[in-house]
Amino acid sequence: MNLPELTYTADAAMLGEAASPRIRRISASEQIHAALRERIVTLELAPGRNLSRQEIAAYYGVSQTPVRDAMLKLEEEGLLVIFPQSKTEVSKIDIEQARETQFLRLSVELEVARRLADSHDRTVLASAAKVLSFQKSALEDNDLDRFSRLDRLFHRALCDAAGVSNLWDLIVSRSGHIDRLRNLNLPDPGKPASIVHYHSLILDRIAAGDTSAAVDAVRSHLSGTLAQIDDIKSRYPKYFLS
Repeated sequence: MNLPELTYTADAAMLGEAASPRIRRISASEQIHAALRERIVTLELAPGRNLSRQEIAAYYGVSQTPVRDAMLKLEEEGLLVIFPQSKTEVSKIDIEQARETQFLRLSVELEVARRLADSHDRTVLASAAKVLSFQKSALEDNDLDRFSRLDRLFHRALCDAAGVSNLWDLIVSRSGHIDRLRNLNLPDPGKPASIVHYHSLILDRIAAGDTSAAVDAVRSHLSGTLAQIDDIKSRYPKYFLS
């Protein structure tokens, strides 16, 4: 499986838009990092699974060097545990790290909601509204994989609209544990519909300029998964650090 020379951002690929402002040549290690990270976050590569650098290099049709570099970056993000001269494992979910990232994310997104609600320019919400429409379609199709990616894209679109894209990138770099929790929680009955409800509510309150209600909607939305930690852990005990 050869890696493409050019990679489009998830934003453009998901929305079907021209991505020329964001197209860039990226290295094989960056592409492998992104691919492995997605497979870990979506739990295709489950916590505790052993990974072979040689097998991954063969799968992607590259040398082991970019795979090693990608794995080192994933280790920095807490998604891999590398035992020198021994083995490499997908890390188990660290609840405390997930809580820390949630604190960071909530702090940023509450301020994003305030800034957008206080703004008089509602045109900046167009991208988030478009993502939400696609997410509703994914819900109707019961396509949870696409739904999950659109979920992340919705929040990125709000950060982009508020002019804090780099802060969203920071959150993403630390969100591997909380994102895995969310993906374990996503198939639960009513969860996808709840996400769509809160996304719609957030956009409606921001568009109405109701800062207090927008902030409350963000806070309620982002608290859902952490409130279910005990239940999630009881169902997937092997996925978590003891």
